[in-house]
Formats: sequence, C-alpha cells, structure tokens
Amino acid sequence: MSVTVTCDNGIALVTIDNPPVNAASHSVRLGLEQALRQTEADDTVNAVVLHCMGRTFIAGADVKEFGQPPQDPALPDLLLQIEGASKPWVAAIHGSALGGGLETALCCHYRLAAAEAKLGLPEVQLGLLPGAGGTVRLPRLIAAERALNMISTGKPVSAQLALQDGLIDKIAAGDLLHDAVQFARSIVGKALPPTLLSRPAIKPKDTAAFEAELSKIAQKAGAQDAPKAIIQAIQNALDLPPDAALTAERRAFQILRSHPQSAAMRHVFFAERNTTKIDRLKDVAPRKISTVGVIGGGTMGAGIAAACLLSGFAVTLIERDQNAANQGAARVKATLDGSLKRGMISPAKHTHLLAALSAGADYTMLADADLVIEAVFEDLGVKQQVFKHVEAVVRPDTILATNTSYLDVNSIADATGDPSRVIGLHFFSPAHIMKLLEVVVPTAVSDAVLATAISLAKSLRKIVVLSGVCDGFIANRIMSAYRRECEYMLEDGALPWDIDTAMTEFGLPMGIFQMQDLAGLDISWAMRKRQAATRDPSLRYVDIGDKLCEQGHLGRKTGRGYYRYEDGKTARPDPEVEALILAESKRKGITRQGFAAAEIMARILSAMQTEGQRILDEGIAHNAADIDVAMINAYGFPRWRGGPMYMADTQARLGKDTA
Repeated sequence: MSVTVTCDNGIALVTIDNPPVNAASHSVRLGLEQALRQTEADDTVNAVVLHCMGRTFIAGADVKEFGQPPQDPALPDLLLQIEGASKPWVAAIHGSALGGGLETALCCHYRLAAAEAKLGLPEVQLGLLPGAGGTVRLPRLIAAERALNMISTGKPVSAQLALQDGLIDKIAAGDLLHDAVQFARSIVGKALPPTLLSRPAIKPKDTAAFEAELSKIAQKAGAQDAPKAIIQAIQNALDLPPDAALTAERRAFQILRSHPQSAAMRHVFFAERNTTKIDRLKDVAPRKISTVGVIGGGTMGAGIAAACLLSGFAVTLIERDQNAANQGAARVKATLDGSLKRGMISPAKHTHLLAALSAGADYTMLADADLVIEAVFEDLGVKQQVFKHVEAVVRPDTILATNTSYLDVNSIADATGDPSRVIGLHFFSPAHIMKLLEVVVPTAVSDAVLATAISLAKSLRKIVVLSGVCDGFIANRIMSAYRRECEYMLEDGALPWDIDTAMTEFGLPMGIFQMQDLAGLDISWAMRKRQAATRDPSLRYVDIGDKLCEQGHLGRKTGRGYYRYEDGKTARPDPEVEALILAESKRKGITRQGFAAAEIMARILSAMQTEGQRILDEGIAHNAADIDVAMINAYGFPRWRGGPMYMADTQARLGKDTA
C-alpha cells in the first residue's frame, strides 16, 4: 500500500510510502482519500499526523501521469477535502516538500519541518504553475512578495526561512515524527485554525515595488508562458474571491500542461535525470573521495577548488611556485567570501572551508589525494608533463582527471603509466556556478574510475553528461559549429549585433559575439592557431576574429572586440568592426544580403543539429537528449524549447503528422 493508517493513543499516523520521492501519484491520492474517510469516521482519532517514509516528504506530482487520462481523485479536489477535515491534520515535513507536496502541506492545519527540510513550488521549471491551489493559498499564509518570489523562481526555501515567513509553524527540535505527534497531542481539543481559503490574501506592503517586480518577471520571461500565467494567478489570488481564483488557476494549469513549452521542459526534466544511466555502470560502486588535488590556481582551477570545498572535500591546490599558489588561494578565498556575503554559508562554515584548503608548489602535498584534477594551460605537452609529476607522488589508486576543453584525453591518458585511472572532467566557467560537467570517457578508463567521477560530479551538484573523446567534446564542439555558421553570416551580410539580437530574442542569454568578447577572443584564436596545421584548405575559413586579435582587440578585457566597451562592460556596435566585415566580404567577392532574425536562427539551429547528429553518429554522445542537456546547461539554450535535438525531432514528427 502507498498509504497506511495506524493509531497511537488518539493520534492517527497517515504514512505515505511511494519510493523514490513519494510523488503524489494516483495510488497516493486514492490512499489519502481513504485515510481521510477512515480518520473522520473513527471517533477514537483526535488528530492526524501526515508523514512520509524514505528520504523525503511528497516531492511533487507524478510527472509520468501528465498526458494520461485524469483519474479521480484529482489533487485539487483531494486537498479541498483534507482542508475541510473536522480533525486537525499536522504535516511532518522532511527532505523536500515540493509542488503538490507543499500544496498538500498547505491544506493541513499545521506544518512542522525537520531543520534540513526544503519547501518549494518549482512548477515554473516544468513550464507550469501550481495547479492544486498553491497560487491561491500561499499568498494567504505568507506575504505576497515572498509568495511571488517562491512561485515565479521555483526555488525552494529552507526550513529556517519558512519559519521566518510563517510558512511552517515549528522546526522539530529532535525526531521529527516524535515532535509532530507531541504537537498533535498539544492541539487536541483546541479550535481548528481557519482554513487558508477563508483568510484574506496578504496584500503587498509596497504596491509600487510589487508591480515593478511583476513587470520585471514578465520582461525576463520573454516568450515563456508560465511566468506570465503565474503573474496573473498571483493577481487573481489578491483580487478575486478564493473560489474564482482556484478555478482560474486550474484552468491555467491545464492550458500550460498541454502547451509545447511544458512538453519541452518535461523532456529536459527526464533527460537530466537519465544522463548517467548506462549499462556499463550497473552494480559498479564508486570509490570514496575525501581529498581532492587541483593543479592550477587560475580562474578555472580556483573555481574547481571552491566547488570542491563547498561540497565538503578537502582541497590541495598546486601551482608553479609559492607566489602563484598564494594568488590561487586568494582567488578561492574570494569565491568563498562571496558565498558568505550572500548568506549561502555561515561564518563558521567559511572558517572551516578555508581551513580545509592548502596551497603550495610541492607536488608531494598531493600524496594523500584521492583524486587530482589538472586545470593548467590548454597545451597537450604541458598537461602530459603535469600528469607525470603527479604520478610520481600519488597513490596507485589515485584518480587523475584533466579539465581540458578541447584536447585529446586519450593522448593525455596514454602518457601516464596507468591510463585506466585517467578521466576527463570538463568544467565550465565559473566552475563553482555552472551546472554542467562533461565527464569525458577515454578508451582505457576503468568502470570504477568512471563511476567515481560521476559520483564526485553529483556531490558537486552538477548535471553530468557523458562524452566520448573528440575535439571539443559535446557542448564546445556544437558551439564551435554554430560559431562558424555565425562567422559565415558575417561575410554573407549580417553584422555581429544582428546575430546577437536574433539569438537573445530566441531565448539564449547572450549572443555568440558578446559571449566571445566576454570570454576573450584570444581563447578561440589559440584554438584556431592550434588547428591551422590540420585544417582542410578547401573549407571556408573566416579570419575576422583573427584580425581583431592581431589588432589587440581581445574583447571586453581590452575594451574592444566585436563590440566597443567604453565603460568596460556595456557592448556598443563598433563602426570599425562593421567596416572590417564589409571589407572582408568585398575582398572575397561575396555579395552581401540582409538576414531576418528567423533566417539567422534557422542557420544557427541547423548548424547545431547537424553537428549534434554527427556527434551521435560517432558515438560521442549516448543519445540526443544528452546533447540537449549539454547545450541547455552549458550555453543557455532555452529550456522551454527543449534543446536543439528535441526541436529537430519535434519538427520531424510534425512533418510526418501533416504529410
């Protein structure tokens, strides 16, 4: 049974046991309805405690049921029944109360939470809004400003913040279930608190600031429908009678659920959870990692070190000399200081993390490292030499990882005495923030090392995509392909700002030329110079970027690149760049033509999808969904579009349906 009822001296324990995350599936809803009837009919029951087995409270609806015929009881109807119970219900929340789980807790008369619990309404991340009363009840329990933030961002809040906001009544001091039962006993005989639907909405304190925030959310949403529906639902909750607001919320939920944007986001939801499910690792246990070595204290190495520290690992940072090591440690400290300033870690945790960092120039400091990540200059010979130094001092079972972005991981592994312990861990900058981590799988790597690399990545709270060995792996290889296409369009008739505008209007966070200016044009220039010796002379090559670099225009850091940066940060079109582009078109005899935004994006998407198909054909990616995950989490491909491969597949299916 998914739901059981037991009694303890007048207190009914309604227990949900629906692993892995106690989703509010049909069987759970049916069980809760039966439990409600049973407890209402039992005169010996004075109060009810709702709790869940396993690692979490109800962590949302069962997404697998979306698209299937509805089955009674629907969650909104069930929650109205629980809310109308004649006996008090106490929600005992541990793990996460998310989506329908938090909506269920809102319908209980009281809410207790374990200290580590998280509470949230993340439906916007699936292209939805809360559909079981969340937008109506939450603004009647906590301030409208806080309710708007929770629902529009989808980000969960801690138990401590939930208590501060009034979302929960108490944080358990000891055992959650014991405290919940004791709390339930303490309220027996007392009048039930008014239901949330009978309370007035808590109006915003500063109406002008609230309206400004609504406008900001709508503007940021662009073409996304869910954030705009959330804005309307919150306004309904504040202005309409609760019954009317509930009806409007449910109608909006049903419209969004059948919308292509939600279908795309559900595709991504499942894809991100399946990237590491491969037969090769079945029954393979990862090794324990406690201490991580990082070679290189530059921007990337320091970011990797900070990510490891924030995830509970001790870190040893190695640089070429003590002065460079001190500078690297200072970069790590600056990142940790930022986490402290933003309230992400406590002062005590900050002190503890700094104590877990050591930095120096002596490779023997790595003797106890369980895993060493190399993050030095992107040069094959340099990286091979670094691994030789590392091999000489670490244990035989220490895992060796390279953070290369483009180089051949097999060549790096073959330069060691034991290629089976070498893996690629391709972080994206800034490494402590960016979600994607490409685990690059060289030919000789052992299953245990691969399993451990994936386990480490998950400990770092990264989204893992497995990649075979090739130039650029998955995300950078596709980015290089569509960057080339954008460079072709420069010669064919577009200007950098035309292309960048088309990309941002499509939903990407930044256009390709602004992104290159931000990263530094010298990075891609170095790669092109490295590839020059093997480049097919018959292939089209655009050297506009090379000419900018030769002039010392390396992007934002030099004040000029594809754009001018007169204040150091604001990109402005550069007439000299336009003149250079026009001259290059003329030199090559190309007749320039104008491009509409749709034409620009069609060429970019085609380049992405063509290169993605090559990656699949070569076995570099396990499936098309992994490519979507990589592009969404590395380069901000709009999640609500599902990814380039999903778009291609959807278009192909639509074509078949209309044929």
